[in-house]
Amino acid sequence: MLNRLAVPFAVAAGLGFVGGAAVLAGSGRVDLTPDDRARVAAVTAPATTFTAAERFETMSGGAATTTRTPDTNAFSHASANLGFEGEETFKLGNGIFKKVWVSSPSSTQASDGLGPLFNARSCQRCHLKDGRGRPPLATGDLPGGLLLRLSVPPSTNEDHARLAAKEILRVPEPTYGGQLQTFAVPGLPGEGDITVDWERHDVTLQGGETVTLSKPVYGIANLGYGPLDPETMISPRLANPMIGLGLLEAIHPADILALADPDDADGDGISGRASMVRDPETGAMVLGRFGWKATAPSIRVQSAEAFGGDIGISTPLVTDAFGECSIAQQACRDMPSGVQPHLGDVEAPDPVLELVTFYAKNLAVPARRGVDDPAVLEGKALFYGAGCASCHTPKFVTRRDADNPEHRFQLIWPYTDMLLHDMGEGLADGRPVGDASGSEWRTAPLWGIGLTETVNGNTFYLHDGRARTLLEAILWHGGEAEAARDAVAAMSPDERTALLTFLGSL
Repeated sequence: MLNRLAVPFAVAAGLGFVGGAAVLAGSGRVDLTPDDRARVAAVTAPATTFTAAERFETMSGGAATTTRTPDTNAFSHASANLGFEGEETFKLGNGIFKKVWVSSPSSTQASDGLGPLFNARSCQRCHLKDGRGRPPLATGDLPGGLLLRLSVPPSTNEDHARLAAKEILRVPEPTYGGQLQTFAVPGLPGEGDITVDWERHDVTLQGGETVTLSKPVYGIANLGYGPLDPETMISPRLANPMIGLGLLEAIHPADILALADPDDADGDGISGRASMVRDPETGAMVLGRFGWKATAPSIRVQSAEAFGGDIGISTPLVTDAFGECSIAQQACRDMPSGVQPHLGDVEAPDPVLELVTFYAKNLAVPARRGVDDPAVLEGKALFYGAGCASCHTPKFVTRRDADNPEHRFQLIWPYTDMLLHDMGEGLADGRPVGDASGSEWRTAPLWGIGLTETVNGNTFYLHDGRARTLLEAILWHGGEAEAARDAVAAMSPDERTALLTFLGSL
């Protein structure tokens, strides 16, 4: 924990040049004393030498880091600093996270309420082993954690007004809603089947290496409820790893907003923007943190939306028992629900959502491996030198007043700035959501990325799973990340190997 660190108190040491602009970490935080601010500034200053690992670099999640053997369960351990009662709550949440829901009515009322339309029957079936989802590799191959978001451009004054007020973040497709549900309970058709085709092109790197980049083109066949609106925008979403979410939520918004440079005032080509969303619980405008376009303000909100949209289970926060069935799908709305009046008004009454939220908040980040390895240190220097750290901000100190005591005042290494960045036409989905344009994405955290294959048995990266290696993921970067991508392409083969070794250590 930071309060046990012996760090310099010179405030000047905390001037981190992120995206070319001097940012004093912690300077806008009301949860810190002046002494704290100096300590935070010093400990979060960007690395300037790369001959040895930084202090505490192994502990990516601070005191919550798991140091257990990095095997197939590496993403499924509880925060290491949870007490006995916390571990008990974590295990209860894990049970619900893995719970397989069934259609109503059934012989077990505790699991009733699936659908009527759904993408998965449990949280775990999208977040495989609490890790990354798997995209379909061909038409007919069922996805394991990839779904298609749907929306249409605003067409009425009401649409424009609600978008401007952020009462909604996008206009759902009139019949099929905000996402395609490929499955349905008995007696109903699913909404459709995902199709996929591939576009490929080669990139030649310094040293003569040729890399084939593959872009999936997703579509929908066998529509179950009539045609799509002709202006429907479709965007795939691959389920993200679950680790470290509570620590990301505990980063003070002032530290994230301090990194934003929406007008690129310093002219460095990096113009990260905050995603501001309306918190459905309070009505206040707050920082969006979670999801590929940073549209969810909290883990609780994201969990409730996933219950409702992905599984069709109502919670105290998303109360429609018919899930995403639209007003054009009356047969779907008329199906039996899993609401048990003696338990409450929703299919997953308290404390189900709270338990799952606690579980999601406390999935631990694995410890780094090989931080002192010369190849890792060389790769780290190349990561900084290429400009990758301009968006993948290495470290933060979480807020002193975080909701969970285990997350308070921790030095963490997530490698993200939590901001939206224009990633260029190559990665654009053409579908704006909230503050995010059709080419903007939230910087993905990199912690744990080197254990993807260990946990999930595959390596599929980016929002649609197109990248099969970390190098492919880098080469898809464009827009604000184009200079960094070009720097990697211009590296010698040995340098690229060192860079990938560093990423593999995260």
